[in-house]
Amino acid sequence: MSYRPLRSSRSEFVDLRGLSHHVRLWGDPNASTLVLAHGWMDIAASWQFLVDELAANWRVIAPDWRGFGRSAWDAQGYWFPDYYADLDALLDHYAPDGPVDLVGHSMGGNIVCIYAGVRPARVRRLVSMEGFGLPATNPADAPARIAKWLDEWREAPALRPYSSLDELATRLAAGSPGLDRDRALFLAREHAVERNGAIEFSSDPRHKGGNPVPYRLAEAEACWRGVTAPTLWVLGDRSELVKRFYGTDGGEVAARAKCFANIRIETLADAGHMMHHDQPKAAAALLERFLLG
Repeated sequence: MSYRPLRSSRSEFVDLRGLSHHVRLWGDPNASTLVLAHGWMDIAASWQFLVDELAANWRVIAPDWRGFGRSAWDAQGYWFPDYYADLDALLDHYAPDGPVDLVGHSMGGNIVCIYAGVRPARVRRLVSMEGFGLPATNPADAPARIAKWLDEWREAPALRPYSSLDELATRLAAGSPGLDRDRALFLAREHAVERNGAIEFSSDPRHKGGNPVPYRLAEAEACWRGVTAPTLWVLGDRSELVKRFYGTDGGEVAARAKCFANIRIETLADAGHMMHHDQPKAAAALLERFLLG
């Protein structure tokens, strides 16, 4: 039996800073606003399973970031400050009159944590699901990074083609051990576009390219110190990304968390990096205990 969402969504297209953005909305327009920010090479529809498990009445807003899903591509490439400005414009459009609850996964978690430190009055509560900043970089690597970036403009990255939705669903399930076949097919349908007779992810292949600007951890930490909202960081106990980015002893995550004035760290059992796929019910319950507590 195919997966059927318990909560129906509707789509809107909104111009944010000159680019058309696809925004998915669930729930009561008059309820408290919950903004969900997806991760790298993901889409707003990825939140469907978690939204299905929410117990409270919410107005849920989830954009496809520029260059992802159904949002427009940027011919000039992608820069992290653009995501902060797009989020600012999104809130101007949907929630101009008061603070909102912000939840981000992975790349989305990095975006919302920086934003909450720069615009603290706009954020009531903040949740990052394994978006704790990137590994620190070495400034000496800058020449090689810039050269790689220049080379990629001559030959743009490409996305792997898939022969069918079934094959794409298998790829999605491989990255999320808790994702059953029916839900993987649901996501595959939401992700997929047909190009040149094959199935591909809908997102811009340029997201796979390198970034010429090294990640500056000290600058991220300075922004995090500006966060005034109560903050929750969530880890998946089976996440390989956490081990790869931050090591296995928890020390690096704890050190970064100290930049936040009011923070809790929780671990979600039996969950990998895609915890909102692996354990949507437990993830939704954890979020609501924090957001409504």
